[in-house]
Amino acid sequence: MAGPARVDVEGWGWRYAGRKLPATRDVELSIEPGERVLLLGASGAGKSTLLAGLAGLLGGSDEGETTGRVRVDGRAPEEQRGRIGLVLQDPESGIVLSKVGDDVAFGCENLGVPAVEIPARVAEAVASVGLTVPLDRPTKALSGGQKQRLALAGVLAMRPGLLLLDEPTANLDPEGVAEVRAAVEHVVRTDGTTLVLIEHRTDVWVDLMTRVVVLAPGGGVLADGPPARVFAEYGDALADAGVWVPGRPVDLPVLAPLGTPDAVLSARALSIGREKRAVVASGLDVVVPRAAGTVVTGPNGAGKSTLALTLGGLLPELSGEVVAASGLAARGIRRPSRWRSTELLTRIGTVFQEPEHQFLASTLRDELAVGPRALRMPAAQVDAIVDELLHRLDLASLALANPFTLSGGQKRRLSVATVLAASPEVIVLDEPTFGQDRRGWSELIGLLQREIARGRTVVAVTHDADVVRHLGQHRITLGSAA
Repeated sequence: MAGPARVDVEGWGWRYAGRKLPATRDVELSIEPGERVLLLGASGAGKSTLLAGLAGLLGGSDEGETTGRVRVDGRAPEEQRGRIGLVLQDPESGIVLSKVGDDVAFGCENLGVPAVEIPARVAEAVASVGLTVPLDRPTKALSGGQKQRLALAGVLAMRPGLLLLDEPTANLDPEGVAEVRAAVEHVVRTDGTTLVLIEHRTDVWVDLMTRVVVLAPGGGVLADGPPARVFAEYGDALADAGVWVPGRPVDLPVLAPLGTPDAVLSARALSIGREKRAVVASGLDVVVPRAAGTVVTGPNGAGKSTLALTLGGLLPELSGEVVAASGLAARGIRRPSRWRSTELLTRIGTVFQEPEHQFLASTLRDELAVGPRALRMPAAQVDAIVDELLHRLDLASLALANPFTLSGGQKRRLSVATVLAASPEVIVLDEPTFGQDRRGWSELIGLLQREIARGRTVVAVTHDADVVRHLGQHRITLGSAA
């Protein structure tokens, strides 16, 4: 069936296996063909779960329990192969093949698109999202932002009738945000594709959307209607619930500018890369001031995440060296890349771009205890640290949940908390505010500001202009992507 799809959600809800409370429930929603819906709600309200339900990806009774029903064009979503395109919150989870061109073509091939048509579809999709890399580039060599563009290109090449996007610009630089926004707009205006999009930062998308639907944290729909009316009538309530309302800045202080601080980490003529033969950036002169906030900015593919891992001692330098101040050094060794893991634990803690990559335990409580237990802290002290972090990052009600069942914003807060549990002197974070609602963003950035006030050093890789404003006492800007 060609053309835009219709969606009907009737009293629908989903509870993940092992969780007492549903991720979302009592959702009543009808979306007409061609509507463009901005789906909002506080972190943990069930937005990503609803999108997975619309795509028919939530599995059977062994994975969880469903109530109500979802229909796309009158049929169950899992029966609508090719009609529904979903870009997940974690772009890596959608990558299937090892080469860029093959991965974009994968969906078309599975749908039986004639082989002669696929190259043109791939080229058009890749160009529309601004993914300017060779089609034979290994997908593992892409940056996080480039992987987001790749995931979107693969879905656009299939030309679905229902397009579901979960934070499609979260890890993109400003140019990438504009390109992806333009690509989505072209598709929905040209083909009339029905669009449901989750995005915490509403300013970029609100003028394209015909409707705003806000999920209530306890279930059901909090608000539904044209964007201007919803934000005008419910602006205060939405902001209080954690929704990013256009034109409402966060109420946090801007840190004072630095004088001439000491460097806790420094490097000269540094070359970085994840493989010896693949230099991402070279000739870097880097200083990280002690007890201050440093932000690392630059376009996708410029090496920001690679620099963060190198500063954190998790990747070796390709040339040059990262040197820690004498007071931070371990066993007299001043290069973090040569420290043991337990030495890194209390000196430099790193929060990865993908939170799942650092989860080790089956509950949040045990996850937060990993670091303190590795340091052989007494059980009472471990419990006190865990309880405090669960409370400070609004995760206490999920203490016994599996980390992998959390929303994207909750996973990010947990990943930050796992590093803070070991109280390192330097905290390196890669896109710390990804997936955060207004409340979670404020809690997280406020927490990092307080850590700086206590004498800790924070380094944050970010595309978020508000993070730069509120943490950027010192800035490292990397150049153009290769």
